[in-house]
Amino acid sequence: MVFLMTRKPPPTPPAPLPTEAELAILNILWTTGPATVREVHDALSAKQTGYTTVLKQMQVMSEKGLLQRSERFRSHVYAAALPKEYTQQQLTHNLLHRAFDGSASNLVLGALSSKKITAAELAEIRQILATFEDTFEKGSR
Repeated sequence: MVFLMTRKPPPTPPAPLPTEAELAILNILWTTGPATVREVHDALSAKQTGYTTVLKQMQVMSEKGLLQRSERFRSHVYAAALPKEYTQQQLTHNLLHRAFDGSASNLVLGALSSKKITAAELAEIRQILATFEDTFEKGSR
């Protein structure tokens, strides 16, 4: 009797955390959807960044797994490889452990005290917390 073993592909490591410059590009792509280097460069025009700098940055981001590149069209079209929410969660997790010793309450206090928030934002935060508590209580039963 012969047994064939199938190899599972190794799990893909999570994409590295984006730098500030990479986040600027990702925010454009999350807002506009897939775009060419020219379109991203035009959107970054206030930052006075050269076209070739944006091109190289996007090529590096593609190699790092932060962007996906489509060659279907004459110009290469880039899109964010991961949803904005996932990237935000990765960044928050990293900050939580690096700056707040893993304390979510200290992270929230730091965020709330870092800038003045409006009554509407505070009400929205309370609503989010109430929803989170309801979900947490239902899950722990």
